[in-house]
Amino acid sequence: MTLHDRIGVTPVDSKTTGGYQPSQIQRQRAAYRRRQTVRSVLVAAASTAVLGTLLVVAVTGAPGWDRVKQSFLNLDIARDALPEVLTGLWLNVRLLFFCALGALALGLVIAVLRTLRGAVFFPVRMLATGYTYTFRGLPLIIVLYVLTLGVPGLRLQGMPSVLVLGGLALVITYSGYLAEVFRAGIESIHPSQIAAARSLGLTYRQAMRHVVLPQAVRRVAPPLLNDVVALQKDVGLVSLAGPIDAVRAAQIATAETFNYTPYILAGVLFVLLAIPLIAVTDWVTLRAARRQAGR
Repeated sequence: MTLHDRIGVTPVDSKTTGGYQPSQIQRQRAAYRRRQTVRSVLVAAASTAVLGTLLVVAVTGAPGWDRVKQSFLNLDIARDALPEVLTGLWLNVRLLFFCALGALALGLVIAVLRTLRGAVFFPVRMLATGYTYTFRGLPLIIVLYVLTLGVPGLRLQGMPSVLVLGGLALVITYSGYLAEVFRAGIESIHPSQIAAARSLGLTYRQAMRHVVLPQAVRRVAPPLLNDVVALQKDVGLVSLAGPIDAVRAAQIATAETFNYTPYILAGVLFVLLAIPLIAVTDWVTLRAARRQAGR
């Protein structure tokens, strides 16, 4: 066997083809990989179909399935509740958009404050640290109750609506989590990069803005998106304060019909809403892993 056969290429006239062509061995390897890929896809599809069939037969054939179907999967009740639940879901989508922006912005500010150097900034670092410790430890439902039920009881002038207070509870709670994610990204940047930026005449603020933060945000994009996915679910907790979102609309429909199908409908809609965010998160994670591997 020649050297060209071992490495899988065949020498040809560069004037006619411009380089090397795959050898017979390499073409056989490529064909084998394609056959293996097709075989794997077929086996996976067949096993999934078999498992799905067994699950459907086991669930629908279980005792009490008719009562479960009537109480949780009633299509007529789902059809009647769909318009109100969709209207409430639009409120959740708007709340998610503004709360995500607010939590990301506040979390980034807190992370930068925690990374300030120098003795003069010690009180600021302590306040930022105390903020993250407090709101990462507090249950979100307690913050919601305090802001949406307790604060309006003060009857202060210019009090915002309960919906705004509920959104504020989500922002200040999730900003504590996001601040730690941002801080991890900032501290992962080697100090020599800041030193190099300062040696070029940039101030510390300019070095953070143009050198450190872009790299830090890119590195921690996957966990940031994961927290946004978690926020997408928790916006439904604002219904505890009274606004009619998808969860509250489902609760009203359930109280009218004594059937839990509207809750299942709201849950399915939340899952469908989360799928694009989860897909983007997985894509960003895979892209970051490939970049780190140098592919």
